[in-house]
Amino acid sequence: MNYIIGALPLVIAAVLDCLLGDPYSLPHPIRLIGKLISKLEAIVRRKWSSDLRKGGVFLALTVILISVSVPLLILIILYSISTWLGAAAEGVMCYYLVAAKCLRDESMKVYHAAEKNDVEGARKAVSMIVGRDTAVLDKEGIIKAAVETVAENTSDGVTAPIMYMSFGGAVLGAFYKSVNTMDSMIGYKNEKYADIGRFAAKLDDVLNYFPSRLTALAMVVTAPFIGLNCRDAYRIWIRDGRKHASPNSAQTESACAGALGVQLAGDAYYFGELHKKEFIGDPKRPVENEDIRRANRLMYASSALVFAAALAVRCIIVGGILC
Repeated sequence: MNYIIGALPLVIAAVLDCLLGDPYSLPHPIRLIGKLISKLEAIVRRKWSSDLRKGGVFLALTVILISVSVPLLILIILYSISTWLGAAAEGVMCYYLVAAKCLRDESMKVYHAAEKNDVEGARKAVSMIVGRDTAVLDKEGIIKAAVETVAENTSDGVTAPIMYMSFGGAVLGAFYKSVNTMDSMIGYKNEKYADIGRFAAKLDDVLNYFPSRLTALAMVVTAPFIGLNCRDAYRIWIRDGRKHASPNSAQTESACAGALGVQLAGDAYYFGELHKKEFIGDPKRPVENEDIRRANRLMYASSALVFAAALAVRCIIVGGILC
């Protein structure tokens, strides 16, 4: 029974994500965290204009404290009423922290538009899931951006939250997602965000160090089971896994590039400014629209492997505590 209680939140999260994804009609905790970050950023820029680094630390710690305290208090109350009620509620909370179906659905909007040669439609769709400037992208650049996003967010949006939830449930998952959301909003290394987002960006690097590498390994292991290249996935991962300003971003991107047999990354524009980046992978063939589907299959396969391992860890931890 203890093991069932331990596994239930993760199972509920996986089932709900597969069935529902992220309905835009429902309030989403991550969007609420995003609004909190925006409001605190405005306050910090007013109050700490002379020392945005200190203000950025205050911003990050405040967001983390609120993001963790709310689910913790709710779960303490619900678990005190009923273990099953608490586990069910925690499962719903965990569901909001995983974005596999959302990642697939949004990237497939790019796929369907590109399939119809609707370049403007594909550009608009990809602009919703990438941070770079998309106006300068041609069809191949749009497809490549979608593939890169699926590859990178396999860790950020799916497996990393699962890993943290396996150890600390929804509370630790909320901690991770609050930091990751801050990194995506204020973690840029440009003049506007270099100081205020520095602490959040560094913390995100720390939190993603092991998840990104374990996810890349999961991609290598699962690649042959979905018809992709395991040997090249490993070779390119080892060779190109550090070809990024971030210590983590190229990990899954390189494994995916090798598995697909394509070249990803390269120069990109952000906020109108050209950022020079190294290429990842070998250009064995041009990137094609079908690579978006292949990247999604790799995302699901590697996530399934991570989920199975996380489930085992969760059962052992919770089972041991309840014993």
